[in-house]
Amino acid sequence: MSPRPGTGAARRERAAGRAGEAEFLAGYDPGRHPPVAVTVDLVVLTIRDGVLSVLLVERAGHPYRGHWALPGGFLDVAHDPDLHTAAARELAEETGIDLRAGGHLEQLGTYGDAGRDPRMRVVSVAYLALIPDLPAPTAGSDARASRWWPVAEVAGALGPLAFDHDRILADGVERARSKLEYTTLATAFVEEPFTITDLRRVYETVWGVTLHPDNFARKVRGTDGFVVAMGSRRTGRRGPAPALYRSGPADMLHPPMLRPARDGA
Repeated sequence: MSPRPGTGAARRERAAGRAGEAEFLAGYDPGRHPPVAVTVDLVVLTIRDGVLSVLLVERAGHPYRGHWALPGGFLDVAHDPDLHTAAARELAEETGIDLRAGGHLEQLGTYGDAGRDPRMRVVSVAYLALIPDLPAPTAGSDARASRWWPVAEVAGALGPLAFDHDRILADGVERARSKLEYTTLATAFVEEPFTITDLRRVYETVWGVTLHPDNFARKVRGTDGFVVAMGSRRTGRRGPAPALYRSGPADMLHPPMLRPARDGA
C-alpha cells in the first residue's frame, strides 16, 4: 500500500526515488544502444506569380551531391534547445530566410525508415512552413544553390529528390491543402493588408481549383474571426475601392471551407 500523499512517509519515498534516479543516471551508459542521428527537414511553401512553390537546395556535399533536396540538417545537440529552433536555424543557414520575419511553422511528421540515409540510421523530424512571397533565397555554406521551384514541376524538372524528400514534400503539400479547409492558415500566404480576392487566389492556387468569387467572399465574411476589415485600398481605377483585411483572431474555421474536386480531375 502506497503512503498517503502529503505525509512524511510519502515525502521520504519521493526523496529516495530522486536519489535512486540520480544514481541510475550517473551510471547510465548510452553507448549500450546503437547510435541514431536526428535531422530536421523543412517543406517551405509560398505562392510566387500565382504558383504554389517550394524552397529547395542543391546539395554541395555527399551523399546525393548535386541533387536537389529540402533544406535541413542535423540537430545540434550542444546548441539547439529544441527541434523547432533547429528547423529555423537550418533554414536560415542554408537559404538566408528568417522565419522570425513572418510565416507559419509547424511539425509535419517523423521519418525513420531504415536506409533512408546511406550514412547511418537517421530519423528526420520534418516541418511545414507557410510564408508570404519572399525574394530569391541565398544559398548558405551547406548548399550549392537554393531557389523556389513550382511544386508541379519538381518531379519533371529535377527527377527524384535526395533521400526520401519526395515523400516528405508530398506529405507537406497535402497537409497544407487539408489545413486550408478547417483552419485560417491561408492568411499565412499573404501579406497584410490583403483583399478577399488575394485570399481566394491562395485557395485556388494551393487546391488547384477555380472558386466562385461571390460564394467565397460570403463564406469568408460569414466566418467569425477569419478576417478583420481594415478599410479600403484607393487606386486610380474607376469603381469602388477594394476592401482591405487582416488576419482575424480565429484559428479554426466553423463551418469548414470544403475543398472541391481539382480542376481537370
